[in-house]
Amino acid sequence: MSFNIEARKVQQTGGSSYIISLPKEWITKHGIKAKDTIGVLSQPDGNLLITPYMSSEKQIIEKKFDVDEIKDSDFLFRLLIGAYIMGYNIIEVTSSRKFISDIKHTVRAFRDITIGTEIEEESENTIKIKDLVDPTEMPFEKTIRRMYIIANSMHEDALKALETGDKMLAEKVIEIDDEIDRLNWLVERQAHIVLRDIILCQKLGITLEDASNFKFISRFLERIGDHAVKIAKNVILIDYQKIDKKLYENIMKASEISLELLNKSLDAWLQKDLNLANENIESIKKLTDACNAIKINPNSEYLVEIGFIIESIRRTGEYSSDISEIIINNLI
Repeated sequence: MSFNIEARKVQQTGGSSYIISLPKEWITKHGIKAKDTIGVLSQPDGNLLITPYMSSEKQIIEKKFDVDEIKDSDFLFRLLIGAYIMGYNIIEVTSSRKFISDIKHTVRAFRDITIGTEIEEESENTIKIKDLVDPTEMPFEKTIRRMYIIANSMHEDALKALETGDKMLAEKVIEIDDEIDRLNWLVERQAHIVLRDIILCQKLGITLEDASNFKFISRFLERIGDHAVKIAKNVILIDYQKIDKKLYENIMKASEISLELLNKSLDAWLQKDLNLANENIESIKKLTDACNAIKINPNSEYLVEIGFIIESIRRTGEYSSDISEIIINNLI
C-alpha cells in the first residue's frame, strides 16, 4: 500500500477564504458530487482530517465464513471472535448444505459470550449475526472499571478458597472468567472501531492513543483474571488441611500486596496521578521479596500446585505494575 503524500497548493478566494483541490481518485472512490457535504476535523497534532462521512452510520462492514472450508468448530469459534474484535458489524456463516449441529452450537455459543451480538437471520445453511451495540453507549472507562472490580473479586475469592478449602468458591472463580473475557473482547473491538473511525473517537472524547492504552489495560486485566483462574484450579487439587498454616500466612501476605498493587493502579488511573502510578511500579520489589520469602517443603505433596499459586500472585502484581506504566505514558 502506498502512502505517498500529494502536494496541493493553497489558494485564496475572496478576502479570508482559503481552498485546496481534493484528489479526483478519492472523490470518485467515495462517490462525492458537487455540493455534497464532507467532514473536516482539526486534529491535536495540527493535521486536518477530511472524511466523506459526517457520522459513523455508513461504516458497515461485513465478514463471511464458508464452513465448507472450516472443518473444526473450535477454529470457527476463534474466527468469529476475531471478526467480532476487528469490528465487523455483520458476520455471516454459510454452507453449501444443511448445517451440522456443531456449527449451530458454535454460532450460538459465540452469540452468548459476546456483548451486543444477535442472530438476525437464520436458515438451514446461512446464519447472519449482527452487532447491535452503539459504541457511544459503552464507553471505555465504564468497561475498564467493571473489569477491575471483577479481576479484584476473582483474585480475592481464589485466595479465600485456598485459605478455607472452599472448592465450590474456586469453581465459581473459574466460571466468572467468561465475564472478564467478554469485556476484554468488547474493549478490543471498540478500540479497533475507533482506530478507523476518527469521528467516533471524537464523539467519545478520547484520542487514538487513549483507545490504544485502554486496549492494553484491558488485556492486562484479562490476564490477571486468567491468573485468578489458575489459582482456583490449583486450589481444587489441594487438601488445605495438609498445608502448613505458616505457609498459608505467607501466601496470604503476598496476595495482599498483589491486590494492593492492583487497586493502586486503579486509583492512579481514576485520579490521573503520576506519583501514585510511579509508587506502584516501585512497590513491585516488595511483592517480589514477599513471594521469594515463601518457603515450600521440597517434599510437600502439593509442591507444584503451591508453586503455581505463588507464581500467579506474583504475575498479578506485575501486570498491575505494567498498567501503571501505561498510565504514566498516557498522562505524559
